[in-house]
Amino acid sequence: MREAVMAFIKKHRLLENNRTILAGVSGGPDSMALLHFLWSIQTDYNLRIIAVSVDHQLRGAESEADLTYVKEMCEKWNIEFYGTFVDVPSYKLTRKVGTEVAARELRYQVFSEQMKKHQASYLALGHHGDDQVETMLMGLTRTANPTALAGIPVKRRFATGLIVRPLLGVSKREIETYCEQQNIIPRRDPTNEGTEFTRNYFRNKVVPLLKIQNGNIHTTVQHLSESLQADEQYLHNEASRLFDNVITMDQMKSKATLQIDHFQSHPLALQRRFYHLILNYLYDELPKDLSYIHEEQFFALLASEKANVRIDFPRELKVEKSYQMLNFYFYFDESQSFQVNETLPVPGQLTLPDGSVISTVFSNHSSEDENTYVCCKDQIVLPLHIRTRKAGDRMCWKGLNGSKKIKDIFIDEKIPVKERDNWPLVTDNKGEILWLIGLRKGQPRKQANNTSFIKICYEKGNM
Repeated sequence: MREAVMAFIKKHRLLENNRTILAGVSGGPDSMALLHFLWSIQTDYNLRIIAVSVDHQLRGAESEADLTYVKEMCEKWNIEFYGTFVDVPSYKLTRKVGTEVAARELRYQVFSEQMKKHQASYLALGHHGDDQVETMLMGLTRTANPTALAGIPVKRRFATGLIVRPLLGVSKREIETYCEQQNIIPRRDPTNEGTEFTRNYFRNKVVPLLKIQNGNIHTTVQHLSESLQADEQYLHNEASRLFDNVITMDQMKSKATLQIDHFQSHPLALQRRFYHLILNYLYDELPKDLSYIHEEQFFALLASEKANVRIDFPRELKVEKSYQMLNFYFYFDESQSFQVNETLPVPGQLTLPDGSVISTVFSNHSSEDENTYVCCKDQIVLPLHIRTRKAGDRMCWKGLNGSKKIKDIFIDEKIPVKERDNWPLVTDNKGEILWLIGLRKGQPRKQANNTSFIKICYEKGNM
């Protein structure tokens, strides 16, 4: 085994000389073989080795004895040792997660703290080839996300350095043989023999069947894992560039927008990776009930011929197509849309519920821009009003034969459905729509030739 592990370390450049390395050690065969192996190369690499053992307090005196055993072996081999206890049962209740997840999260918290304390370059863990087979099989049964199917990485960034897994190239049987040869009598966790936990089921029921067909399955799967991870890393980098090019985020990072035509011009492989990137960006933590079905719905939405359609994702995330724009946003309650119907003083100003400000002044000239509207005082019936739309609203403007429904203007301008009920418009006291702000400026039916004007200015809010 030693030669195989050394070759694996050199192939993947897992260790450098003169470094501090932590080893996560439970007392079982895998972690004890790892610790002994690191001890055997300590002088060659001039390593400072610190064993870290965590008692999850799930097996009472037995797990406490495991920690004591690791401490005693470290004393025998003259290795630095750090042991601690974590409260998995309480953490499970607080975080509402399963036993395996709770234990892992608490264990990695301890690893991170010790990495930072000692400014360690590496955290070595005892995952081996059979673990890799189990992990990839579990991924296959749980998800259709290619990233999850790539398995356990040989190394990844963590805390002050890297997590490294030198034993991924060898099998469980090779590790057991190594322990026998080195006179290591490891501790055994009896819970590993049952099938209560998912991983144990694959370990004890599924993997043995695969080994009948291919006794070297761990080597085959490790090669597949490395190939998939390399491909995924490349596609992830390309998808990140796509993300920067096509997505627009609001200041609060709670809403994202993209142009569908631009997005669909890129290869489907990148579109899929982008989909996962945007979800990771918007969610603090991916929901457990997020599945490949949501991905299918997402791409069906992109292909839909409907101009306005929305789908619901877990935790109130909405994905809405509005013509050629796609919006991601969290929970919009139509019942909370604001209805405005206010008198607009001349001169004076009003602040709307969304923070926008509309003001009026008397003026001696008729110049205007997209954020202002100017009309002759004698053309309209004061006072002015600002309101949101009503059913049947119509307006007319210069060059238009007759009038047009406000609803049809919104459709023509491809205004998202969720924005239409909040869109402000200005009318005179007879109800004639003078300005559908930002979209259309009306032409009052009554004509006048005097030079007394009213200028209306609109400044959009930031809410």
